Amino acid sequence: MSERILITGAAGGIGTLMRPRLRREGRTLRLLDIVRPTPAAVGEAVEIVEASVTDPEAMARACGDVGAVVHLGGHSRENSWTETLSVNIDGTRTVLDAARRSGVRRVILASSNHVAGFRSTSEAATLAADSSPRPDTYYGVSKAALEALEALGSLYHSRFGIDVICIRIGACFETVGDERGLGLWLSPDDCARLLEACLSHPSPGYRVIWGVSDNARRAVPLTEAAELGYTSRDDAEVVFASGVAANTSHELLGGPFTSAPLGEPN
Repeated sequence: MSERILITGAAGGIGTLMRPRLRREGRTLRLLDIVRPTPAAVGEAVEIVEASVTDPEAMARACGDVGAVVHLGGHSRENSWTETLSVNIDGTRTVLDAARRSGVRRVILASSNHVAGFRSTSEAATLAADSSPRPDTYYGVSKAALEALEALGSLYHSRFGIDVICIRIGACFETVGDERGLGLWLSPDDCARLLEACLSHPSPGYRVIWGVSDNARRAVPLTEAAELGYTSRDDAEVVFASGVAANTSHELLGGPFTSAPLGEPN
């Protein structure tokens, strides 16, 4: 596998956190976003691409000579149906098709816990990552469209043989602000470990996995991620529990997303 990795949404929250953590000797990170990522520092092996995941020609160029794509691009919160369809669903199809045409053999898709936001927290504790979706928002629907058995990720694996791994990310931030986050936190360092496991597994095929740290209050299982070689080293309980209010838990996995106005940007 070529050691050039394309990261879409590279100027976003997770993309910014992953940029220093995915650096490796002999590896080049090609960073794509509609907002121009920070220019390369001296000695930093990055290539900057200012483009949209909705632009087929730009994505075709961006996928050239790439060994793998880490697709983080798209709206990361609730938005209108038109925007969600254009960027998160059509944009992901554009990325997958560009990868296919360029001969990229592996694509990692950033999904979300909001695919299963209307599952109860008690049910989620043992919920297989590839369980049927129960999305809580249009945003959650857009992520479910990447994963569902007849949908994009599975289609491109089954038809074209591309390894596709969909990661249902819990909450990848540097800090945790509420009790729900204590169960869903994916530390930035663990996120990088999980991505490395997805990149290095010899033949993952099509997979859907949960992406969280091994938190004491872990909301979802890590069985599928562990099968790819992921080992978490972080626990939100150790770092954040003492500073989190006890009355901010939720009975549903999606928490406040399950009652937020549908289709309104937040």
